Amino acid sequence: MNFSVQLTDWYLVNKRTLPWRETENPYFIWLSEVILQQTRVQQGLPYYQIFVKTYPTVEKLAAAPQDEVLKLWQGLGYYSRARNLQAAALQIVEDDLKFPDNYKDLLRLKGVGDYTAAAIASFAFKEVVPVVDGNVYRVLSRLYGISIPINVPAGVKEFKELAIKLINQKDPATHNQAIMEFGALQCTPKNPDCSTCPFKKECVAFQEDRIGELPVKLKKAKVKSLFHHYVVVQTPSGKTIMNQRDNSSIWAGLFEFPYIEANGALLSNEVTEHDVFKGVVGKSRFRESVYNQQPIIHKLSHRKIHAYFWIVKVEEELETAVLVEEAFEKPVHVLMDRFMKEFWQKN
Repeated sequence: MNFSVQLTDWYLVNKRTLPWRETENPYFIWLSEVILQQTRVQQGLPYYQIFVKTYPTVEKLAAAPQDEVLKLWQGLGYYSRARNLQAAALQIVEDDLKFPDNYKDLLRLKGVGDYTAAAIASFAFKEVVPVVDGNVYRVLSRLYGISIPINVPAGVKEFKELAIKLINQKDPATHNQAIMEFGALQCTPKNPDCSTCPFKKECVAFQEDRIGELPVKLKKAKVKSLFHHYVVVQTPSGKTIMNQRDNSSIWAGLFEFPYIEANGALLSNEVTEHDVFKGVVGKSRFRESVYNQQPIIHKLSHRKIHAYFWIVKVEEELETAVLVEEAFEKPVHVLMDRFMKEFWQKN
């Protein structure tokens, strides 16, 4: 079996037309790869288009205010990707605008790991280096019946070595695009189309009825539950208060309402007597009510946030309050964005 030839034949017939496949511009390819991490193509495509339009060059991205970049990124999640993207753009600018043109040098950029470096190196510069993402792990584990977990060092090493052996030396870019596309469209996580698969005769998982077992992935650490009670201030003139996260959080640089972190639901007096609440409201008289009796659940990779929103109408203007219109212009995480749109549309 000439795996790469058969794979490429399939790809040329079935591939999707995507803008980052129509360019060899390493900056555009890099943008697409970062945006598509943990993100479906349908969701990532409009973000790619707006980033390319807003920041058509590395210099434009490097010079942009971080709040503006985070605002454009809003809704994609994993905001560290946006911060690292801009940090790497600054690295390139500081290096006299010399975009790294090989796998080894690309790894020096902030936030660029093995997969992203390999993708840029092969797609933009035709370097013979394999990409190994979730799609590739799935295709290779099923085709060769590999049971070693994909998220342990030994597994990463074994799959990388196999990918190196299989890559097309003359056209690594097409090979890499093809194997990822095959995993995305044909050899999908659930209900793969094995009946029309060009490799079904050679596929160990298909022959041994192990499709649902592969690839093997060790379970992640237990998800921790957090309880956040957000203080949503409303002043007489319709202003509110938002704080910006520091750099120690996954939501670094994003804005949100002041919040109390607790071990569960809180009574009204437990909220109003808390130091966080007092620090926000000060000596102003107020009326408070809970917006949602049941928590709004927001899931992260290792956290589950149980969010309660407390509406606090104060009788005086507060110095740090901003207009609601200004609050909507600030970069916020998805939990904030959804609440703000729902609450202020109703009110």
